[in-house]
Amino acid sequence: MVEYEIDKVSFRLKTHHDLTWIKKYGTVFSVIDETGSGCISFGIADGADKYFVKIAGVDTVDAEISPAESVETLKNAVQMYQILKHPNLVELLEHYAYQDYYAAVFRWVEGGCLFDYWNFEKYEKNPDILSPAARFRQLPNEQKLSAVENIFSFLEHVATNHYTAVDFYDGSLIYDFETDRITICDIDLFRSQPAVNDIGEEYWGTKRLKAPEEYMLGSVVDEITNVFTLGAMIFDFFGTFTSEEIGLRYTDNRFLPCPIERWCLGKEAYFAVSKAVEHDRKKRYRTISEFHKSFQLAVTAR
Repeated sequence: MVEYEIDKVSFRLKTHHDLTWIKKYGTVFSVIDETGSGCISFGIADGADKYFVKIAGVDTVDAEISPAESVETLKNAVQMYQILKHPNLVELLEHYAYQDYYAAVFRWVEGGCLFDYWNFEKYEKNPDILSPAARFRQLPNEQKLSAVENIFSFLEHVATNHYTAVDFYDGSLIYDFETDRITICDIDLFRSQPAVNDIGEEYWGTKRLKAPEEYMLGSVVDEITNVFTLGAMIFDFFGTFTSEEIGLRYTDNRFLPCPIERWCLGKEAYFAVSKAVEHDRKKRYRTISEFHKSFQLAVTAR
């Protein structure tokens, strides 16, 4: 492991890499180095603008793939940021190869990531500091519903363009508490349709939100899968789960809704979202749009 510092911002990598070339964008003010993707990302400001610079091929400490694989993943991803351009998707400004690396430069988005795992230790040591996820769950329902509407809009856009959201979870979302704006910040592993689970149980995604087919080798992963993912996410936004219930998602490889007594949008919405997370995919909504319409009607009825 090698420790580095640029502009008083510290980070770690498995092996030596000279990343001082990123200084051409300005002064580094933040870093995310604990990633399984093999990418390191920097927040950089030049006085007028801020950028989010993502670099593949650096061999991060927690990398789950090789540097070469991370480069290929990011190369493929930048095409999707262009194809799936959307008001709620982070804006890609440029991308290019540099030496053995690949860089993607995005416009900086203000706010907090709704699953900022790199800060978990800080929250444990300072219980008075609320994580963005905790702050988001404390927001009035109407504000959270507005965010959900934007997520529906984006996933409908993804489906219309014949893509499937893969590894889409709360860590893919940034919420700006000043403007009440939600931004999708990570679509690197999305796939064009048709797509299948070619990995098995360890297929991309958090066990907190994964659909059953995302554990089964050879299973179709499609819009119906995305219905499940979004349904599970909505349950986490508007329901309350015990730590034991969340733990079962990891041990049993299965998401279950919270009891209706711990749900805050009314019984119609509860049953509408429950259909989205049916274990049997044949019982789910066939499309994100169908789920969206059902959810809107149910929320209006509460």
